[in-house]
Amino acid sequence: MQSLTLRAANQSDLEQLNELMYQLHDEHHRQSPDFFKTAEDIEQEKSIARYLDNPECLVFVACDDKKVIGFISGHFCELISTVSKPVQMGSIDELYVMPSHRKQGVAGMLCQRIEQTFEEYGVKEMFVEVWDFNQPANQLYHQLGFVSHINWLRKPLGK
Repeated sequence: MQSLTLRAANQSDLEQLNELMYQLHDEHHRQSPDFFKTAEDIEQEKSIARYLDNPECLVFVACDDKKVIGFISGHFCELISTVSKPVQMGSIDELYVMPSHRKQGVAGMLCQRIEQTFEEYGVKEMFVEVWDFNQPANQLYHQLGFVSHINWLRKPLGK
């Protein structure tokens, strides 16, 4: 990496962000096609452009020179349930780093950047949902201090 920079995403990043979002969802679909929609289907339903336009959402990019090589998106929310006290939370919604730039600390830097911003806004906790098959992401989040909160268990029926 010649000159890695982290910054808030802007409209001029949209084309590159859309491509990275596509790659993220394509990787998920290929790893678990029984559970994940195709990247084409998700592309029709979900756009990172909505994050850029929403003041309750955050998007940061990692750039190698001027090329976006990774991004993280998240939003502010309040965790409310019938059994627990309300908590101001920050959610990591998507995190993606191009395969050519993985294992170089980029994902960790993006996570730290969004965490810092959440803290600046008074958020007390962060959460992220990670599928069990995604062991690299699970390892990263555990290294960053995330701990299990709720275990969702799944059982196929009728087989």
